[in-house]
Amino acid sequence: MKKQITISEIANELKLSKTAISFVLNGKGREMGISEQTQKKILQHLEHINYIPNVSARGLRTGKTKTIAMMVEDISDPFFSSIARVVEEIAYTKGYKILFSSTENDSQRARDLIQVFRRRQVDGYIIAPPPCIEPEISELLDDGLAVVLFDRTLPTLKVDNVLVDNFQSSYNGIKHLINNGYENIAMISLISEQIQMVERHRGYQTVMDEVNKQYIIKSVVYHDAVADNISILQNFFIENSHIDAVFFTTNYLAESGLEAIRNLNLRIPDDLGVIVFDDDKLFRLFTPSITAIAQPISEISTQAVKLILMSLTNKGFKTTAQNVLLKTALQIRESSQPRKNTHE
Repeated sequence: MKKQITISEIANELKLSKTAISFVLNGKGREMGISEQTQKKILQHLEHINYIPNVSARGLRTGKTKTIAMMVEDISDPFFSSIARVVEEIAYTKGYKILFSSTENDSQRARDLIQVFRRRQVDGYIIAPPPCIEPEISELLDDGLAVVLFDRTLPTLKVDNVLVDNFQSSYNGIKHLINNGYENIAMISLISEQIQMVERHRGYQTVMDEVNKQYIIKSVVYHDAVADNISILQNFFIENSHIDAVFFTTNYLAESGLEAIRNLNLRIPDDLGVIVFDDDKLFRLFTPSITAIAQPISEISTQAVKLILMSLTNKGFKTTAQNVLLKTALQIRESSQPRKNTHE
């Protein structure tokens, strides 16, 4: 993506005043006495260079659009849809509308969406970023736009973010299994280098190192066909029949994994203890109910809106990024009950 072109640069290129460019951009060329020929010249040049008006600069002249773009991995996912719903409610009370979109964790799709939102003149962005979009986020920041990242961050950028403590949350979950007598604990995760997954891995590995137990890790491709994931996980459980518990690092992996467990007629928790990162209201209704690491939906949403509004109303220039780190809650249910003595 090329660097944002300013009105001053356009004015210099066309040998016209910034005021004339601004009037034409705002549809006031005729009203302000600018000739049809000059208007046509400006509009043709803007089209030729694919000009995207700077939101902050335009806002000083025309007022803000009072809209915020929210980009999540999958708006149908219970975690993201719950966050989006609360963000929408809070933002509405502050006079803002939210425009939602799903990136499917795809970098190019995220880039395309950012371009669309820039043309829509949104005031700010709340993003659960896919990998490799640092240049696009950096350009938004350079242009003075309000950006808040959540669920995962981009460590190389100084940007506001709202995260949960993925390391400590996973550590606590695996420690809970160890304390309840589980020893051969597997982790089902994604093939991903994103920071939230790295930290969940680290929490699992730290506990296993402390108790001198071998890592048992299966990583799958994000959003493979569900049937394929079920088959892959069934084979994994068959090939690793010694495991006595499993930690799913996302709720949608757990859904495939629980179906695989059922297909193999394994009993939870007698044959296999289960814990999931990300709670879902259905997990408490399972038989047996599923232990889960619950993220603080309301706090995440509230903090994200708070940070974006602080940026939008800030009269000066921010010197530091705000980093909010929240705690999760381990919802202990039947799937991780203390392990029975297998020799009884």
